[in-house]
Amino acid sequence: MKVTNGKKVFVGLSGGVDSSVSAALLKDQGYDVTGVFIKVWHPDFLPCNWIEERRDAMRVCAKLGIPFLTFNFKKEYKQHVVDYMISEYKSGRTPNPDVMCNKYVKFGSFLNKALEMGAGYVATGHYARNVKREAQNVKSKEIRTNTFSSASRFTLHAGLDFNKDQSYFLWTLTQKELSHTLFPVGHLEKSEVRKIAKKYRLHTAEKKDSQGLCFMGKVDMKEFLQHYIKEKPGKILDESGEVIGTHDGAMFYTMGQRHGFTVTKKNPTDSPYYVIAKSVEKNTITVSHKFEKNNELKNMSSVHLENINWILDIPSIDKIYYARIRYRQEIQKCKVQVENVVTKVFFEKPQGGVSRGQSLVLYDRDVCLGGGIIKHAN
Repeated sequence: MKVTNGKKVFVGLSGGVDSSVSAALLKDQGYDVTGVFIKVWHPDFLPCNWIEERRDAMRVCAKLGIPFLTFNFKKEYKQHVVDYMISEYKSGRTPNPDVMCNKYVKFGSFLNKALEMGAGYVATGHYARNVKREAQNVKSKEIRTNTFSSASRFTLHAGLDFNKDQSYFLWTLTQKELSHTLFPVGHLEKSEVRKIAKKYRLHTAEKKDSQGLCFMGKVDMKEFLQHYIKEKPGKILDESGEVIGTHDGAMFYTMGQRHGFTVTKKNPTDSPYYVIAKSVEKNTITVSHKFEKNNELKNMSSVHLENINWILDIPSIDKIYYARIRYRQEIQKCKVQVENVVTKVFFEKPQGGVSRGQSLVLYDRDVCLGGGIIKHAN
């Protein structure tokens, strides 16, 4: 057992099994653990189960014999996650609300309040690993964009369970956040986590994983956006430019979407249509039967990034790295060119399905280097 001399940690409890086991493991390791349920903004028109989730979190704390708190971050979530998401869709970009939720809520407001209340760390049930390395091993070229000073540095690694790895959503974390963050289940397989929950007799052991948008769960994005963005009927085009149907507004659609629009010129035997391009300016969407071979920015060999964050090492131009342009995508070989505020990523194999506004996350094997937002592609 790791002896921590009672170091205080606030664990973000969602009511699920991963965060429940995180709290149990930390208590066994000697930490002074407090469970915290985070309450956020929720729209009136969607079903809300936060009361049930909070009750599950309370039951976990009661079982483990640890204190329980509730933090309210409605304003922060509305501003940095919901308003951001709506604004991005309005502009025709594809947002990453889970990334912003981690940056501004879980490792922003939650972490800051925990530190103010005397905690040394926050912990979550993310499947990722935070590895401490000694300062003398840090290369001189590192930390050029990070002014945080510490005797040690940290590297963010992918979770060992490849199917659950969540490092993609954590690329905005800096040395400051990582120095106060624990990921207790990042070294475990999901099946092991459930076994540990049963060992501790936690009622969350068999609870299904949450799906969809951070804190909100499964959301029909078009239905959600229609409460904030006025419909603007437009034309559907096929690959030759012929008008074959109508839609409710180009801003409502994402690449690869295969429903939510009306194709009037089709045969009963036609295969599904996929959105392969859209123009918010012209209010048109283009569809095709073959999404894999046709997309908004097909055969893109490089992308320009903005809002860059390097967690530790700044990439070298002469080294092969790996990138993801969407969650769960197989990593792609690439090279990275960093020149002042301009960062370009050059893919070994041209990429399809590249969307402006989406996060591109870079890896050196299993180490998450950081990433940026896709500004445009070539």
